[in-house]
Amino acid sequence: MKKIYPDAAAALDGLLSDGMLIAAGGFGLCGIPELLIAAIRDAGTKDLTFASNNAGVDDFGLGQLLQTRQVKKMISSYVGENAEFMRQYLSGELELEFAPQGTLAERMRAGGSGIPGFYTKTGVGTKVAEGKEEKVFDGETYILERGIVADLSIVKAWKADETGNLVFRKTARNFNPPAAMCGRICVAEVEEIVPAGSLDPDHIHLPGIYVHRLIRGEHEKRIEQRTIREA
Repeated sequence: MKKIYPDAAAALDGLLSDGMLIAAGGFGLCGIPELLIAAIRDAGTKDLTFASNNAGVDDFGLGQLLQTRQVKKMISSYVGENAEFMRQYLSGELELEFAPQGTLAERMRAGGSGIPGFYTKTGVGTKVAEGKEEKVFDGETYILERGIVADLSIVKAWKADETGNLVFRKTARNFNPPAAMCGRICVAEVEEIVPAGSLDPDHIHLPGIYVHRLIRGEHEKRIEQRTIREA
């Protein structure tokens, strides 16, 4: 199977449809699939639901799709750093399903592993638990969380080989592996593509079986919060 495409628009060709659920890797601006997000913006696909830790910032990352009103719902852990995200949520323009970060990561991983649901103590007794099944194990209450299976996954990695095996760089790994796993189709953007067999198998973070399409591109790599010491 040919996995390498010339650019983000080509890699997404035939995959986008209004109302679909997309799982997106990244944490803030770290490890976000910025090229694929921009291609979705340019495609004009609308009424989208995104499962992602947050929505970047106002003018970058998923924040761009909020500005163009292409997002109907977010399944997220964190609303901060994005004023438009907060404004749309508080005004009722955007649906929001809050999920604790660990729960969100596990919902993605579970969906990608064929596990329809799991029980967790996180969120018991809070709004997160409303409407969810509860079960007692060893005297402790747990709530049932459903695995996420997305129509499409978009992720960012540091390096890939021609078969789609991925290597992430440090904390940019974050939500990318579980997001990649849970998509029926996964498109990855990377900084470098190397020949098959040149990656040390012990250093591969995500097997290529999860990755269906692949692009190499140049990335902006913005710093979300720049903190420096006074001279």
